[in-house]
Amino acid sequence: MDKKMRKLSELSNLKGRTALVVGGAGHIGQAFCEALAEQGAEVVVHDIDGGKAKESAERISAVFGTRCLAVEGNLLDENDTMRIVPSVIENFGRLDILVHAAAFVGTTNFPGWAVPFGEQSYSAFESALRVNLTSAFLLAKEAKEHLSRDGKGSVILVSSTYGLVGPDFSIYEGTSMTNPAGYGASKGGILQLTRYLATLLAPRVRVNAITPGGVFRNQPEVFVGRYEKKTPMGRMAAEEDFKGAVAYLASDLSAYVTGQNLIVDGGFTAW
Repeated sequence: MDKKMRKLSELSNLKGRTALVVGGAGHIGQAFCEALAEQGAEVVVHDIDGGKAKESAERISAVFGTRCLAVEGNLLDENDTMRIVPSVIENFGRLDILVHAAAFVGTTNFPGWAVPFGEQSYSAFESALRVNLTSAFLLAKEAKEHLSRDGKGSVILVSSTYGLVGPDFSIYEGTSMTNPAGYGASKGGILQLTRYLATLLAPRVRVNAITPGGVFRNQPEVFVGRYEKKTPMGRMAAEEDFKGAVAYLASDLSAYVTGQNLIVDGGFTAW
């Protein structure tokens, strides 16, 4: 007799699973945390800003009625990074879903980072790689055994359209915004790390990437207009646009999906 197919509501259910969202107090990170909590997962909100992480964890727990914990840590510090997974295990006894959403982005305030190319520094480039890419490697290594336990582990790494294509610098003209070289380099690395881990950790752990497009955060009007003109959907993203992607990749809705990159960019990279 053929195995009875589960309902979509059953496939998407994360009750009994624990999710760690690294960078969980950030804009997209919070959307991820909410989506996973809404599906029934217990959620660990990690962030360099412990106050914001605690605030997010308390709000998510109150809204969705799921257990939620805040963990503070600086991904530039290897020891801090290596403490994250043990903290999850100490408090929850398991780890089923690892989401890496932390990153140096265009608005990150770091010397030699969001400045013209000739002023971008070795220190900024190296620091971005450590936060955006190296920490994902370390966390996956630390979490491997826990994620493998039930054969349903899921790792979700966050890349960017600039990990796929080069930036069009004309959209930044006349603004104080820029696109640091280390950003695209690290996000391209995330996609290759995704493929590497997917083949290494299968079949007990699935590894996929989400590639967001630009998110509207009150950028200069001239930039927004140019960006929207380059996007088939005619708008920048909102944080809510990424909830479905993480819900899909974290759950059994994507049980036969690994090594893939789910691009959520309104078609920005389609031409």
